[in-house]
Amino acid sequence: MTDTLLSVRDFSVVYDVDPPVEAVKNVTLELQRGEILGLAGESGCGKTTLAYGVQRLLRAPAVIAGGSVTFHDASGVDVDINALDVDAMQKFRWDKVSMVFQGAMNALNPVATIGSQLEDVFEIHRPDMTRRQRRAEAEELLEIVKVGRQRTRSFPHELSGGMRQRVMIAMALALRPQLMVMDEPTTALDVLVQREILKQISQLRHEFGFSVIFITHDLPLLLEISDRIAIMRQGEIVELAIAADGGLRRVFGGARGIGEDGRRQRRREEARRDSVAGDAMARPLLGDGAGELHHDAGEDGPPPVVVLSPEAVARAGEIDAGSTREVAAALSADLAMHRMHDEQLANARTRLVPLAKQRAQLDLESFGARRLDLGTALLSTLALAEAEVDALAREAEVARDAVRIIFTYGEARQ
Repeated sequence: MTDTLLSVRDFSVVYDVDPPVEAVKNVTLELQRGEILGLAGESGCGKTTLAYGVQRLLRAPAVIAGGSVTFHDASGVDVDINALDVDAMQKFRWDKVSMVFQGAMNALNPVATIGSQLEDVFEIHRPDMTRRQRRAEAEELLEIVKVGRQRTRSFPHELSGGMRQRVMIAMALALRPQLMVMDEPTTALDVLVQREILKQISQLRHEFGFSVIFITHDLPLLLEISDRIAIMRQGEIVELAIAADGGLRRVFGGARGIGEDGRRQRRREEARRDSVAGDAMARPLLGDGAGELHHDAGEDGPPPVVVLSPEAVARAGEIDAGSTREVAAALSADLAMHRMHDEQLANARTRLVPLAKQRAQLDLESFGARRLDLGTALLSTLALAEAEVDALAREAEVARDAVRIIFTYGEARQ
């Protein structure tokens, strides 16, 4: 018996529309026994079409244009999936290869109990089983996926999203298939439930020895659960590597890695690039007294702001220096306004505190005849004071927005 479970050779799928769309182009890959193969890629790249195609689940206008799919059964028989007739294909599905469909949480019949839907699998594929045996198998499956046998009489709406997802995994596991295809099985689940589902998939894989094709957009998730990862783009497998060796980084452009390390590296690159530009371009505008302008941003810090001078913009973009002096003049004016509003905001609270006390005393004297208590008067006065402070804060924020716009405009001119 070979260690290869599934062999796909030059597999292509075309959507026969006008003009035709090549959804999958000459895909070749092999899946080993007991392996979890992660399949990732952008939306519309052909992941689901490939998964449906190898099981012949596609509907018109999708057409398998070429290639072969061979299933190497544990019995030693090689099955040419494309050559199976309708009856043979129905027996093959779910018995040898099962699938957890995209949007699995909504795939359950809302008017049938969980137990009856699980029993349907055995009724179709194991017609010799008695009703008692089918019920016992359904209860055992729910225990395996940690939903609980008492849920056989529950309806889907009585289960949480994670429990419904586990039911779908139990249904795919019902006939102990050798291959399970999971199309985004953790979509719409929160992080904690995702973690529990993934842990359970890994445990079940080791317990029952089936292989998994795991389709998702989440690359860090694939790095954690997969043995190998294949990347699809525009219908083709553009990268296939062992998940643990980091070899997939080159498909994202070297430094643009995947996962948290890649995000940190991109932030460092952006910070380094912008800080060098800021050091070269800001000094002519701010003058010699500005001090050292080069910023060494931390790993998680934002990139520094780039300040442009007319001469620097003209040198970098080979444009007329006179046209950028307007930008610098507007920037200087907005910086002055920004400083003025900052000073007003800094002095506002100290100015308004005695003013609030004075107004509170006046309010007590003028409204004393109406027997307004001290708390009401103070609340009214402090509300007016806070409104003044908020107004000044809004003016300061407008000034800051204007400065940001000028910065952005200057960078664009560069």
